[in-house]
Amino acid sequence: MVGLSLLPGVAAADRDDDFRGFKDFGSFRDHLLKEQSRKLFGVDEPLAASSKESITATVANADPTRLVTLARGLLARSVTAAPNLAPNIDMIALWPDDRNPTHLIACNEQGVNNPGVQRIRLADGLVETILTGTSSCDPAHRTPWGTIIVGEEVTDGNLIEIINPLQTTNVLFNRVTGTASGGTGAANVVTRPAVGRLAFEGIALYPSGVMYYGDENRPLNGTAGGAYFKFIPTKPWTGGSPILSLADSPFASGGKVFGLRLGKRAGNTDYGQGSNTGFGTWIEVVNANNALLRTAAATLRLTGYYRPEDIAIDLKALVKGNVRFCGVNTGNESDNRNWGEVICFTDGTLDQALANTAIPEAQLFVAGTPEQAMMDNVAYQPGRGNWIFMEDGDGPDAGRNNDLWSCLEDGRDDDRLSDGCVRIGTLNDLNAEWTGGVFNESGDRFFVSIQHNVTGHGVILEITGWQRHHDRDDD
Repeated sequence: MVGLSLLPGVAAADRDDDFRGFKDFGSFRDHLLKEQSRKLFGVDEPLAASSKESITATVANADPTRLVTLARGLLARSVTAAPNLAPNIDMIALWPDDRNPTHLIACNEQGVNNPGVQRIRLADGLVETILTGTSSCDPAHRTPWGTIIVGEEVTDGNLIEIINPLQTTNVLFNRVTGTASGGTGAANVVTRPAVGRLAFEGIALYPSGVMYYGDENRPLNGTAGGAYFKFIPTKPWTGGSPILSLADSPFASGGKVFGLRLGKRAGNTDYGQGSNTGFGTWIEVVNANNALLRTAAATLRLTGYYRPEDIAIDLKALVKGNVRFCGVNTGNESDNRNWGEVICFTDGTLDQALANTAIPEAQLFVAGTPEQAMMDNVAYQPGRGNWIFMEDGDGPDAGRNNDLWSCLEDGRDDDRLSDGCVRIGTLNDLNAEWTGGVFNESGDRFFVSIQHNVTGHGVILEITGWQRHHDRDDD
C-alpha cells in the first residue's frame, strides 16, 4: 500500500490542517460527536475523560449520587441506598411494566447465604428479599407473560421463574435440588431445566418464548470461550393476559436448545477459530434438559467468545417483526489488552426464529478501546434508539474508573458499526462498576446499580435529563 506521504502532489501541510485545526479526521469526528451531542445523545456535553477519584464511604453514604459524575444535562437521584440492599445488585427488571413501574426486581451476585433476588419499591426505596439460596444471581427479566426470570452466573447455573414477585418473600432456594421452600409464596418459584444449565448473564427473551442466551465463559488452553444458545419452546406464548399459573409458562412445556456455530462455507464446515462473524447455523443440543451446556459447546465445537455477558433486544427491529439483539463480550483489559467488543446478532423474522428457518448472522458493532474497555452491561434506549454500555474494567490496575457510554445506531453508511460513542457518565469509586441498567418505556428514566461500591451495601440510582428525540430512521 502506498503511504499518503508518498503520493505525488500531496504536501505534508495538506494532511493535517483541513479539519478545523484538528490533526486527523478521527479527532474531527470525535469533535463533531461532542458538538452534536444534544441532538445525537440527548446530553448537553459528554465527559472528556474518566474520573480517577475514589471517594470515601462517609461521602458516599451522605450522598450516594456522589458516586457518579454525569454528562452535563443528566441528573441522578438515589432510588435506594438502604443498608439491607445487597452489595452486588446486578441486573434489574421493571415491575409490573416499563410504562409505570412501581418496583424494581433485582439479582444480587453473591453466594447462597446472601439474598439472591430483591425487590425495591420506587415510592420510598423499601427493600425486601424475595429469594435466598442462589449462587451469583445475575440476569433478571420480566417475561411477556407476566413473570420474572433470573439466572445464576456459575457453570451449572439454574434459570428460575417467579410468579407474583410482590407476594413472594424470604423464600429459600435449594440450587442442588432446584426446589424452593419456606417464607411466603414458595410455590411461586420454580426452576426451568429445559433451557439447560450454564453461567447465565445475557438473555434476549422474545414474545413467543424464544430465548437467546450466552455462557459467561472465557477461552482456556485452546478451548473456545462462551457460546451463544437459543431455546425454542414446545408450546410458544401466543399473547393475552398475564398467566395465572407457572404451568402456563412457555418454559414449562419443554423445548429444544440450539447452539450457534458460525461458518457456512463448504457445507457448514468452515467453523472454528477465525469464524467469529458472519453467517452460521443453529446446532441442536440433544438431551439439553438440565444438561451442562458448556460441555455441549466444546463437544459440538460451537463458536466461542471472550466472556459473553449482557444482551439487549433491538426494540425497533422487534416492532418491525424482526430479531436483532446485541451482546457484549467483555474481554480482559489488564492482562491481555483485549478491550472487548459488542456483537449484534440477527435471526430473521419472529416467525422464522420460532420455526428456526432463518440463517443466523453475527456482526461487530462496537470494538473496545483503551477508553471504552470491558463493556459488561447493555441497555437499549427507547425513543432515541441509542445503546448504553456499562463498563466493568480493571479499576485500580487500569488507573481509571468505569464509565457509562452512549452509542449511536448504525446509520445509512456502508458499514455495520455504530456511528459513534460518547462518555456520558463516570464513577468516582475505583472498585465499583455500573451494572444492570434498564430504561422505562419512553427512554427518559434509567435505573442503574453501582455494584460493590465503597459503602459496602447496594446503591441504585435513577438517571434522567435526556433531551427528547425521536429515532433518526423512521422507516
